[in-house]
Amino acid sequence: MLKKLYEIERKYDEFTELLSDPEILANQIEWQKYAKAQAGMTNIVTAFREYQGVLRELQETETLLQEKLDFDMQEMVKQEREKLSSQSQELEEQIRVLLLPKDPLDEKNVIMEIRAGAGGDEASLFAGDLYRMYTRYAEGQGWKAEILSANYSDTGGYKEVIFLLEGQGVYSKLKFESGVHRVQRIPTTESAGRIHTSTATVAVLPEAEEVEVSINPNDLRIDIYCSSGPGGQCVNTTQSAVRITHLPTGIIASCQDEKSQLKNKEKALRVLRARILEKAQEEASGEQASERRSQVGTGDRSERIRTFNFPQGRVTDHRINLTLHRLESILEGDLEEIIQALNSSDQAERLKAEIG
Repeated sequence: MLKKLYEIERKYDEFTELLSDPEILANQIEWQKYAKAQAGMTNIVTAFREYQGVLRELQETETLLQEKLDFDMQEMVKQEREKLSSQSQELEEQIRVLLLPKDPLDEKNVIMEIRAGAGGDEASLFAGDLYRMYTRYAEGQGWKAEILSANYSDTGGYKEVIFLLEGQGVYSKLKFESGVHRVQRIPTTESAGRIHTSTATVAVLPEAEEVEVSINPNDLRIDIYCSSGPGGQCVNTTQSAVRITHLPTGIIASCQDEKSQLKNKEKALRVLRARILEKAQEEASGEQASERRSQVGTGDRSERIRTFNFPQGRVTDHRINLTLHRLESILEGDLEEIIQALNSSDQAERLKAEIG
């Protein structure tokens, strides 16, 4: 590990020199490339240098303890040694986590798909609650949210809503949200006061760039139709809604939210690319069956991951046995504690696998 850290530190210093080179400064594309590479090393180098400093201080305390000291001074040095020893272990653990291979998709924007599951009208209302929760969280993170496609229910929820979240590190934060979310509450239409259980599925797809997913126009079937709203009534009299079918895979994406047929086609293509990329990733994972799977789940949307229990005011993530009794604030977008816990759990599992 030390050999790897010294190499990273050497490269970091090399980039520092390059970033002040007049020739590099004159070429903004080159400068940004080196700046980005150095930024990716900053946390590791900072932690490593702090670790080196703690080890030096620890060595000094060991040297002091070899000398003839009075009782009070010796006890003070021993306490300092314990504190430094604890710091060195914490920094070593932090560095091990920082050295874990990064998910190449972490910095991508995401396309989220939320669909009402079992439970009829109550399921569509819950899908609307989840959409609001994620967009509120996105707002707090400074991300941009944009609906790509929506199929509204008569009760004011969503049968399906697909939306784009753009910002820094979106996928790294939301990649563990895929799966079945369950709600337990008394519907407003329930006169007997019985608790109903409903579900909604969430899929988190990293947005695919055109260069990553090459689509042959000849492989697409594009259907144009009138967009519809709740109850199936026609919203636009013009043929603006677009449905695109990728013939080789059978994957379909549609959009009807814009009045412009061209804009609907662009949005549908973004969704289509993301779904094709997801399918390719699933096939790659299937070929590597021996690859370790994190305890936070495979990302399969059929896997039940979380329960929102209204009578008890709690939210439980079943993968990591985390229960929080603040349902209202979580539905208002206060998701950070859950997201951090899921990432920490994943890191711990990957560390365990790395160590052996």
